[in-house]
Amino acid sequence: MKILVLNSGSSSLKYQLFEMPNEQALCTGLVDRIGLEHSSITHKTFFKGKESKHQVELAIPDHEGALLRVTELLKDPKVGVLKDNTEIEAIGHRVVHGGEQFAATTLITEEVKAKIKGLFALAPLHNPPNYLGITVAERVFPQAKQVAVFDTAFHQSMPALAYRYALPKSMYTDLGIRAYGFHGTSHQYVSKKASEYLNNSKAKIITIHLGNGCSMTAVDSGKSVDTSMGLGPMGGLVMGTRAGDIDPSIIFHLINERGFSAQEVNDILNKKSGLLGLSGLSDMRDVKNAITEGSPDAKLAYELYAYRIQKYIGAFAAVLKGLDAIVFTAGVGENDADMREAVCKNMDFFGIMLDTKLNRAGNKNIREVNKSSSAVKILVIPTNEELEIGQQTFELIRK
Repeated sequence: MKILVLNSGSSSLKYQLFEMPNEQALCTGLVDRIGLEHSSITHKTFFKGKESKHQVELAIPDHEGALLRVTELLKDPKVGVLKDNTEIEAIGHRVVHGGEQFAATTLITEEVKAKIKGLFALAPLHNPPNYLGITVAERVFPQAKQVAVFDTAFHQSMPALAYRYALPKSMYTDLGIRAYGFHGTSHQYVSKKASEYLNNSKAKIITIHLGNGCSMTAVDSGKSVDTSMGLGPMGGLVMGTRAGDIDPSIIFHLINERGFSAQEVNDILNKKSGLLGLSGLSDMRDVKNAITEGSPDAKLAYELYAYRIQKYIGAFAAVLKGLDAIVFTAGVGENDADMREAVCKNMDFFGIMLDTKLNRAGNKNIREVNKSSSAVKILVIPTNEELEIGQQTFELIRK
């Protein structure tokens, strides 16, 4: 069975085609800068262990045009992997926010689409392009079953103690104000891989997803019991351009005492804070280069980023009432050995003891980077959100 996975952003479209149930990736790609004059497509195919890469620049006006171009590439005699559109039996869509309505992967109907649309206010930057991707795929692949996989679904197992805020009850019951959490597909995938590696289905695990957006999740016996992001994806850890946790009184001080508008404050917290706000640089690689050049601001940004992760490890270890493993994943988590070292520094009292040599050994597979004497396993696990979406889509439609 061939399953296409789509991740629609505001100006991009990521895709991956899997042969299920053997989980073989046939191709993967990215359509970038949709709606701009110089759009681009990067298309990779995999055959007998060899990767072939095809890139092209052209004007792509909208998401429908992007998906049509992807379809052409999938069937292209030279770089394609399909003979016909009808070979695709299902399409798994990443949808960022499912609210309380969706706690599991769901077959898309008109009613489901209406509910996704009704959640636009909770994820204004993400749900609209996700929804658009669904409507376009329905037109381009009318024979395929359309399936929604929600970033928030994995966190629906959190207890009220974790997801409720200490606000008037009506704000929850009437307005849906609560913690939903994000990056759920990534946290679910790597925590599942960690449990398999540990051969312990009841493992207590902290997953640490570090990319441009960052979040952590406490996982007990395969279920999310707490997570660092809340109503939206701004809270918790320091991120590339997002502030993470702040004192809410800062917002009102800026608006009431300093004359900022609510929109200006939102832009500051979302787009001008985090690593960028502290150092002037949003990419961790650039921050590290600035440190080597002697920038005190970059050094503070790097250390504050690690410090916040350490705080959440302490908090989530208390929530879990024990700890079997911590897992680093995503761009920074998988590739930045210095950051893993900074996070694990002086954590011996927690049973977290990093092996510096193992930590610096390059490897794309799941690996331990802890000392043999460490009570807590320190794992690096490459995330694969597209594969998780493909797996969940396959499990749903084969029933």
